[in-house]
Amino acid sequence: MEHATVTAVREAVSAQRGRIEHLLAQLARCGHDDPGFTRPSYSPEETEAHARATHCAAELGLRVRRDAAANTYMTLPGRDRTRPPILIGSHLDTVSHGGNFDGAAGVVAGLAAVAAIQSLGLIPERDITVMAVRAEESVWFQVSYLGSRAALGTLPEGALAMPRADTGRDLADHIAASGGDPEALRGDAPPLDPSAIHAFLEVHIEQAPSLVEAGIPVGLCTGIPGNFRYPDARILGRYDHVGTPRRFRRDAAMAGAEIALALDKIWQANEEAGRPMAVTFGRFHTDGAAHGLTTVPGEFRFSLDVRAYAANMLAEIETQFLRHVATIVARRNVEIVLGPRAEVAVGDVSPRIRSGLEAAATALGIATMPLGSPASHDAAAFAKAGVPMAMLFVRNANGSHNPDEAMEIDDLMDAVAILTTWLVAETGCA
Repeated sequence: MEHATVTAVREAVSAQRGRIEHLLAQLARCGHDDPGFTRPSYSPEETEAHARATHCAAELGLRVRRDAAANTYMTLPGRDRTRPPILIGSHLDTVSHGGNFDGAAGVVAGLAAVAAIQSLGLIPERDITVMAVRAEESVWFQVSYLGSRAALGTLPEGALAMPRADTGRDLADHIAASGGDPEALRGDAPPLDPSAIHAFLEVHIEQAPSLVEAGIPVGLCTGIPGNFRYPDARILGRYDHVGTPRRFRRDAAMAGAEIALALDKIWQANEEAGRPMAVTFGRFHTDGAAHGLTTVPGEFRFSLDVRAYAANMLAEIETQFLRHVATIVARRNVEIVLGPRAEVAVGDVSPRIRSGLEAAATALGIATMPLGSPASHDAAAFAKAGVPMAMLFVRNANGSHNPDEAMEIDDLMDAVAILTTWLVAETGCA
């Protein structure tokens, strides 16, 4: 590094520890629940979290703005503001009773990296913008990456009419209530032009304990899985007496079980072939108002999420799934209504940026390992839009989406040091 030594960067990042701890504590006050934290997408709790991050940005003298989707941008101006900026971002919403680090750690990391660069008296050649993204968690509106896709102009058709799971009010209403402008999002000029973004980087806690298992603090993302989803599938059979012989039954629950087993076999075969994927039936149940010990189930509901790291593999799995559905319909004499379908594209990591992050880690003496993301992230929306993207994962013992997320501050600071070192080199700070 020509203008700042690695040692100087490391010391500048270390000096941000108090800021990191303070902001994480401030965010923990937003949506504190028992247990954990609940900051629904486009809620007062999420808005408060954005305000806490904005306050930190104001203390640093950053330029703050919000877009029509109520995303927040906190910018350190560069020497040449006509150059495409680097965006560093993540989300501040949570699942119900989630943890305080999923998403929030990435926003904190970006602000800490910018503060470290400022403390060194360096000015980047281009803008560095920390983006606090709205509505990443798909549980609330059944659509992934709503904030980032709204910013990029890639919202799926009908997304603004989707109701929030807990309130029943649609996305457009919630955006307006959070200070955004849903009507502007219906236009042809999205808040962000993907072709005018130099790169997007996201720091995130790991969501399976791979780094913990390996004893390594930071992972270099190799890719983000895409998925296809059926959020509200139904199997319609016939309610019958418990003594009904098998040949007369139209058992919806057994049909559901058979679908689950078929997909599990597909999963196992792909894992054994070295093709990682995941299958999740988040909801899997009979009708509580009608089921009973002595009744053959006439209705069964499930949600399905299937994810993999290659588009052709996802297409192949879905074809197999639909073939099994047709077979089960005929064999069990039931009707299967899959309902609405959603999908998210695979997120490809920029090899150049990943190599740069790896070089920064090596220079700092921080151990890293390649790590495929088991989960979806806003970074994938940027990659899909054509923006060069990379991610850093931070060691975390207890998974995510739960109150027991266990990221250590020292590990987050290692990720911030890698990010800062890369930013100094990438932006020609002087």
